[in-house]
Amino acid sequence: MLSELLILLVSHVTLVAVAQDLSFIYNGFKSSVDLSLDGVASFTSSGLLMLTNETKQEKGHAFYPKPVTFKNSSNSSAFSFSTSFVFGIVSDYPKLAAHGLVFVIAPTRSLPGSLAGQYLGLFNETNNGKDTNHVFAVELDTAAWPEFNDINDNHVGFDINGLRSVKSTPAGYYADHGGKFTNLSLISGKPMQVWVDYDGIRKQINATLAPIHVDKPTTPLLSLDHDLSPILSDTSYLGFSSATGAVETSHCILGWSFKMNGQAQALEISQLPKLPRFGPKKAPELLTIGIPVISVILVIVAASGVVYFIRRKRKFAEEVEDWELDYGPHRFKYRDLYIATKGFREKELIGVGGFGRVYKGVLSKSKVEIAVKRMSHESRQGMKEFVAEIVSIGRLRHRNLVSLLGYCRRKGELLLVYDYMPNGSLDKYLHDQPKTTLTWNQRFKVIKGVASGLLYLHEEWQQVVIHRDVKASNVRDFGLARLYNHGTDPQTTRIAGTLGYLAPEQARSGKATTSTDVYAFGAFLLEVACGRRPVVANQDTILVDWVFSHWLSGALLDARDPNFGTAYVAEEVELVLKLGLVCSHSEPEARPSMRQVAQILEGDVLLPEISSSDISANGVTLRHLQGFSDIVLSYQSSVNKAFSYTSSIADSQLSEGR
Repeated sequence: MLSELLILLVSHVTLVAVAQDLSFIYNGFKSSVDLSLDGVASFTSSGLLMLTNETKQEKGHAFYPKPVTFKNSSNSSAFSFSTSFVFGIVSDYPKLAAHGLVFVIAPTRSLPGSLAGQYLGLFNETNNGKDTNHVFAVELDTAAWPEFNDINDNHVGFDINGLRSVKSTPAGYYADHGGKFTNLSLISGKPMQVWVDYDGIRKQINATLAPIHVDKPTTPLLSLDHDLSPILSDTSYLGFSSATGAVETSHCILGWSFKMNGQAQALEISQLPKLPRFGPKKAPELLTIGIPVISVILVIVAASGVVYFIRRKRKFAEEVEDWELDYGPHRFKYRDLYIATKGFREKELIGVGGFGRVYKGVLSKSKVEIAVKRMSHESRQGMKEFVAEIVSIGRLRHRNLVSLLGYCRRKGELLLVYDYMPNGSLDKYLHDQPKTTLTWNQRFKVIKGVASGLLYLHEEWQQVVIHRDVKASNVRDFGLARLYNHGTDPQTTRIAGTLGYLAPEQARSGKATTSTDVYAFGAFLLEVACGRRPVVANQDTILVDWVFSHWLSGALLDARDPNFGTAYVAEEVELVLKLGLVCSHSEPEARPSMRQVAQILEGDVLLPEISSSDISANGVTLRHLQGFSDIVLSYQSSVNKAFSYTSSIADSQLSEGR
């Protein structure tokens, strides 16, 4: 019995590395590497540690295999430590990459429940930011997410128990001579070195970044006075985590060293493996053939080439003016879009709306799926300002908005390029006997997601964005929105939108406002809850009147869509139906704002009591309701700018929710 206890004790001791003596170095990962890998992480024959390898929506982890002692007891101070590693981020699409990698110290190496994408393989929606995580990480982030307060899409940050960095700064380094700051692009495809040092006595964390052939700068890129003792567990695992999103990206580690209570050993740069090369391969050399044969072939090829070049130039001709040179990264070549959509053939057509036709495509180099909208734009007046607005909206980032990637302009035609949403339009799940019926829980989640997206457009971005075409089918309609400065009056006069969603004042004047968006959202609420279109051609029934009649008869819940069965929360359905009628108020001043709508849907604010006496007999002209003006808003805009945006909120939220 005693011998068995000794064996167990010895086994336990070998599982924990002695903190004071722990030191290791990997100059590449070719042989005798005992790191623990999971997800898509792997070693290459050349000695690279690939955390992700040209994958989408995947994560990869690589950890030192044994738990490491970071402090003697739960009440003692964390030891000092030092680490250095060389990394590279490589993408087929040089201007796009996602989402980055982190050096991490965590209680477990499995990181259970962690998600890819913006969560970097570390956390998920539930545990992000919880003190019980006991996680410290240094993030090299290549995507900007408003929910995490990211400063930009190219930064270094210190993360403690969550992805809202305690401190962050743009990627770069301070030169030793003169202290000049030099910017670095994390997605340049070039190797860079990172040093992370924690002083357990001074309670200070430093992170330093530099190109691979530059010695460690004296001035760190990021410094933070913070005690890691309450953050780190007595024993933890250390390693790397990485994740990708919609863009195929390889996150690589070339070498790694670590030292507890001392300075990590310097990596041997000359021994490190090379980053993989992406892009077109070199054409093979031609076999040697006879000179006469070559001459004949060259003449034929030259003649054919001239004819082909002239025809192709005409086919792919574009309009490019001097002022557009500043927008280079946001402008797509027509040729690339033509190939991506297979010549804009009918089979790739996924939607037709009031502003144009939408096609599905796949970019040949990056394999990124896109949606391309073709719009007629004969007038050159205002084109410069319009394109500037298009480029600017590429900065919009919200989980319930479809991202605008860029544009192309040719022969009186404007093409807008968006992220592709594979689940299609929301209305195909509501109308015409859908193959898949959405449950009430799914519908309610979509409703709240759309409200969140509209609130972001109206109040939470640096400009006020008017959507102008909120409806269940705008997944493929991509209604063109307008923006204006916070605190100013919108200047749109052209009627844009869809019958049944147009506010009365917009139909009269053509002027779109945030209040007209709220009216359209009210129609959207009733459409999703009832499974009926606001107006049906060749029928006299108008949805808002139909719902109103059920309310007057005391049978409001009978207006719900019977297709979602009995599995629903009656209070939620009733709330949505009433809120839909309130948003459909004929007087814009009496409608709630999108912030009030979002607060009501989330249960933070109660919907004011409404009786049938508050509503006139036609079902759409509501009397002014007391209560909305008393709701305290928690947000105040702090910026003033303006421009236009095309958004697809419902389909983005549908893809999130399904």
